[in-house]
Amino acid sequence: MGRVTHTDFHGIKPVSASAIAAEGNAWLYNKEKKPYEVPRPLETDEIPRLVADIAHAAACAKEAGFDGIELHGANGYLIDQFLQSSSNQRTDAYGGSVENRFRLLREVLEACGKVWGGYSRIGVRVSPNGAFNSMGSSDNIAQFSYVLSELDKFGLMYMHIMDGLAFGFHAKDEVFRLARARALFKGVIVGNCGYTKDGAEAVINAGVADAIAFGRPFISNPDLVERFRKGYELAPPAPFPVWYESPGDDPEDPTQQAVGYSDWATYVPNA
Repeated sequence: MGRVTHTDFHGIKPVSASAIAAEGNAWLYNKEKKPYEVPRPLETDEIPRLVADIAHAAACAKEAGFDGIELHGANGYLIDQFLQSSSNQRTDAYGGSVENRFRLLREVLEACGKVWGGYSRIGVRVSPNGAFNSMGSSDNIAQFSYVLSELDKFGLMYMHIMDGLAFGFHAKDEVFRLARARALFKGVIVGNCGYTKDGAEAVINAGVADAIAFGRPFISNPDLVERFRKGYELAPPAPFPVWYESPGDDPEDPTQQAVGYSDWATYVPNA
């Protein structure tokens, strides 16, 4: 997670590309909020350990029987913090240019490719438009154009691009559209973030995406595919406190049921 975690979780200071804190607060285990801390920049000689740790996670996923993995280079987490100039002001081999800011993702991808025997079972996710976790940079069009053109050379399983603005747009550069991505990346493109059924069908029919991913609508609509297929009304969006399943008021009382995430009902016609 890089800079968007907290010492209270780990007992050690968060790390990032540079000593630049994210705005906002970390939610601790007891739902207390504490401001994000100024992270410690990773030393250059620490980065091979980071790459090895991610490759180990990829190996564990493979051993557990996963069909593939997705490298999370989006939403202001650690890889994204290295990709974007607003959070990466390094002057070593991992910063200072679009090529250098891509270096960490390249090294992680290459290490995971060795684990999986190639890249056809690896997807990569990026969020060039997002403001979530204090992200967004004035050179994101140039940065992510380079990222996609380089990733196009690997033969990935897919490229997952959070092009939608439902998490907020940073407004520091132009919107990175799927049409731009299609011109740079010839493989499978998956769009994401804030799409409706009609909006998803429109971009797929336009040929700029091969698929659209849905996340939050699945929480309150566990039968989302069926609702889309049959034109059923969607349930209201789940409020943030129940995006993740929460215990009852008394965690010591085994009779209390968890609330949220997995207890939403499927659609009942004429109910």
